[in-house]
Order: sequence, then C-alpha cells, then structure tokens
Amino acid sequence: MKRSNRLDLNSARWRKSSYSNGDGADCVEVSDDFPGVVPVRDSKNPEGAALLIPAPAWNAFIAGVRSAAFSHRGGR
Repeated sequence: MKRSNRLDLNSARWRKSSYSNGDGADCVEVSDDFPGVVPVRDSKNPEGAALLIPAPAWNAFIAGVRSAAFSHRGGR
C-alpha cells in the first residue's frame, strides 16, 4: 500500500462504505475516481492520511467480505 501523498485526492468524491458501522462510530470512506487504485480513509478524520489500495487487492478484499471469509463463521 502507498501513502496518499503520491496522489492528489483533492478532487476525490468519497462515499461511505456499505460495511461501515451504522452508528457513525466506525466509518470507512472510499473513492472510485482513480483507475487502478482505491483510496480508503477514516470518515472521522477526512483530512488525515488515506490508504491507496491497488484495485485488484481491493476487489479481492470486498469479495472476501461478501463471502464472509473474514467472519468467525465463514472462511477458514
């Protein structure tokens, strides 16, 4: 993963992840505006650092979340 200082995120349109905590305490925001990379940030700290995750890795992570691979009941 790379730090966000290598990509200008000023024009990013952020959306809250559908897997974020509904009470607003644990919220992750992502942007779909950058080909090949998915910026991810903490919505409670929008001026803080964002992680830049390669799109294939992000897609694999989301597929794992959807399949419950990371839950205590699913996966390994």
